[in-house]
Amino acid sequence: MTFGQQPQGNGNPFGQPQYGQNQQPYAQSPYTQNNYGQPQYGYAPNGTATMNAQTAYSYEQVQQAQRASVTKAYGEMTIGLIITAVVAVFTQMTGAYVAFISATGLIGFFLFAIVQVGLALYLGARIMTISSTAARVMFYVYAALMGFTLSSIFIVYQLSDIGIALGMCALFFLVLTMFSLTTKFDMLKLGPILMVGLIVLIISQLVLMFIPGVGEATRIICAIGLVLFAGMTMYDAQATRALFAHYESQGPEMIRKISIVCALNLYLDFVNMFLYILQLFGSRD
Repeated sequence: MTFGQQPQGNGNPFGQPQYGQNQQPYAQSPYTQNNYGQPQYGYAPNGTATMNAQTAYSYEQVQQAQRASVTKAYGEMTIGLIITAVVAVFTQMTGAYVAFISATGLIGFFLFAIVQVGLALYLGARIMTISSTAARVMFYVYAALMGFTLSSIFIVYQLSDIGIALGMCALFFLVLTMFSLTTKFDMLKLGPILMVGLIVLIISQLVLMFIPGVGEATRIICAIGLVLFAGMTMYDAQATRALFAHYESQGPEMIRKISIVCALNLYLDFVNMFLYILQLFGSRD
């Protein structure tokens, strides 16, 4: 409104940061890959997957542990979205965002955006050194800040349009996630393409901000952005699973950290898809 981790992005139509990580947007994740872009797994001599240097687990146990980890990441993402929604509604009811912008003007708007970007960048850069509790708190704070900013959509769009866009986004996100986690197609190979697409999208939006009377062009850009973030959602779903497979031997604390990073990426995919859907189908006031 997005890490030694996984792909990044930057920016949405409301000036929100996308993927404030310490790598290039949607670069390949740091887990080990082979020549075909597939994550490599370590196996013990008897054919069982190795969870750590001392203990070998069955393939079924490894798969079960990975599913639990992926579920944890999506759970953290859901909590972040709930925090954003609650803060956005509360901010709109109290008029806090309007009062803030009225008092600070564009300086306050850009300063607030910089704080959000900085928080995401710090989380991405320090995830391997800070505790999982600190990472979780930072993610929740980021979600709250996003909610404060997103309260502005209640000024621009009708409540019914916001509800419809949210429902469409949730269904779209669920379908994309299920497809990406069950298909044999490797979305991780598309990382460079998604990165280039994201850069072009950001530049296009910045240019259109300074060109009056380009309503139809804006809708085209929104449609492209929706398709792009659909691809990013599938990419991040597969990257989440691969990251857990790579770091599972480093203990529960590392798994908790990775779950926060993956949750932030998925969270930003959801928020940006929601905003593009809202701009495409919502009636602006």
